[in-house]
Amino acid sequence: MNLGSNLFNARKKRGLSQEEVAEELGVSRQTISKWELDETLPDIRQSKKLATIYGLSLDELIEFDIDLKEIQQVIEKTSEEKQHEIDWTKVWGEKYPILTTYQLEVNVNDYIPKIREMLYNLKKEYGYNDTDAFLVLKDILASIWNNKGI
Repeated sequence: MNLGSNLFNARKKRGLSQEEVAEELGVSRQTISKWELDETLPDIRQSKKLATIYGLSLDELIEFDIDLKEIQQVIEKTSEEKQHEIDWTKVWGEKYPILTTYQLEVNVNDYIPKIREMLYNLKKEYGYNDTDAFLVLKDILASIWNNKGI
């Protein structure tokens, strides 16, 4: 996304009109429109004020991703009880169908002892509880994936 789109999406997310933002900043509505169309750029002081108006840090405003922000808010608002009711395999399986089919091909029981040992070692060595050990193992796997060390 470009800065203009970020400004537009952040303003819409807050439910503000161009006129309201313009009045708050002491500029014309046309100025706000030009920023949102990437015809001109706000200066750093105006950008900081925009970030404040939109309830974002300056970094967040520059890199504003409406979908990411919404996902983060949903996660923060979802209770532990509700998270346990969600069939995560089904949800993620819509995006990654392998999650719903691999059980027919992979003998999962072959991997369970090795994974249990890794979880046990994380708990024993660092004193992690079950959830924390799983999260650490997940991050280790993600690190391998991100570094394409597979």
